[in-house]
Amino acid sequence: MRLSEVVQSASAKSTFYQSIFHPITQNLTNKLLGSLLLAFMLGATAIAAPAQSITKYNAPGAGTGAGQGTVGGAINAAGTIAGYYLDSGNVEHGFVRAASGTITSFDAPGAGTGFNEGTIARAINTSGTIAGYSTDSRGVYHGYVRATSGTITVFDAPGAGTGFNQGTIAYNINASGEISGYYADSGGVRHGYVRAANGTITTYDVSGGGTGIDEGTTGFGINTAGTVAGYWIDSGAVVHGFVRTNGGTITSYDAPGAGTGLGQGTVGGAINTAGTIAGAVVDSGTVHHGYIRAANGTITVFNVAGAGTGINQGTDGDWINDSGVVTGQYLDSGSVKHGYARLPSGQIITFNVPGAGTALGEGTVPTSINNSNVVAGSYIDAGGVFHGFTAKQ
Repeated sequence: MRLSEVVQSASAKSTFYQSIFHPITQNLTNKLLGSLLLAFMLGATAIAAPAQSITKYNAPGAGTGAGQGTVGGAINAAGTIAGYYLDSGNVEHGFVRAASGTITSFDAPGAGTGFNEGTIARAINTSGTIAGYSTDSRGVYHGYVRATSGTITVFDAPGAGTGFNQGTIAYNINASGEISGYYADSGGVRHGYVRAANGTITTYDVSGGGTGIDEGTTGFGINTAGTVAGYWIDSGAVVHGFVRTNGGTITSYDAPGAGTGLGQGTVGGAINTAGTIAGAVVDSGTVHHGYIRAANGTITVFNVAGAGTGINQGTDGDWINDSGVVTGQYLDSGSVKHGYARLPSGQIITFNVPGAGTALGEGTVPTSINNSNVVAGSYIDAGGVFHGFTAKQ
C-alpha cells in the first residue's frame, strides 16, 4: 500500500477507508499495493541497478479482471510471504506463500463472501504468525491472528463499532506476537491499540486527535520492543506522526516541509528494531516525500530522482528493515508507479518489474523488505490486474 494515501481524503469516510483497507479495488490511480524482491550489497560507495531474478506468482483462485489478482505484501526472515487475493467476484482471501513457492489460502471465521468482503493478511512475524483483518457481510472489520498451525483467532478491540466501515483493523505483528492497529468506534473515530500475545488489548489516543469520522489515532508499525509508530489526524484533517513506547509514552512529530492543510502532513509507518521510522510527508502542494526518523528524533527527508511533483505524486517510505534499508514506491509525472530501495548511505536504487504496466496507476509498488534485503509485494499490469512476485540478485 502507498502509506501516505491515508491523507488524501481524511474527512471523506468511504474514500479514506477504501484507500487504506481495499487498495486493490480502487480506481487504478489509487491502487497502491505491489512489490518486488531486491537483493543488493550494503555499504557500497557506488550503487548500480543489480541484475535480478524475478519469480512471479498468482494465488490459486485469483481473479483476472481489473482490480483483481494477487497482492503479496509482507515478508519475514524465512522468505515466507503473507498477502491476499481477490477472486473473480471481488471477494478477498488471505494466503501464505512459503519460500518454496507453495501457497496456502485461508479465510477468517465470519468473513463475508460478497463484493469487497473477506480476509486480508497484513503482516507476518519471524515465526510465521500472521495478523490481519476480515470484513463481514455487514461491512464491519474484525482483527485476527493466524498461528503457523493454521488456527485463526478473531478479535475485536473494546469500544469497536459494529456498523459499516467500523470495527477493528490489525496492521502489524512483532516477533513476540504483539499486534498493532486501530479500531473505529460507533462514531467512526479512530483509536490505537496494542494486542499482547495472550490476547490482552490496550487502547490509547494521541492528545490532539480529532473526534470526527476518520479522525483520531492509527497505530501502524510495531517493533521487537513493542514500540509503535503511527499517525493521528486532527480536527482539521491534518496528519501528524507519532511514536509510542511500550510503557505508553507518546511523542508526536511533524517532518520538515509537511503541509498543514486538509489531507497534508506527516504519516508515520514502519519501525525497525532500532526504533527508526520510515514514512511519508505530504507538503502544501500535496506532493509526497519519503522520510526517515531516527530514534533520537532526527528526521531526514528524501526524494527519488524521477519522482513527479504533481498532486499525489512523489516518493513514499513504506518499509524499513533492521539494517536501515527503506523500500517503497515513487510516482512519476505520469503517475506511473516505480520501486526503489534506499541504502543507509542515502544511495537509492530504482527498479521496475518486467510485465508491470506503464500507464497511469500501473507499475511497481514495493511494500516490505526483510533483513536479507529481500522486498516483497505485487505489480499491476496493463489490464489493471495484480500479480505477486519475488526478485533477488
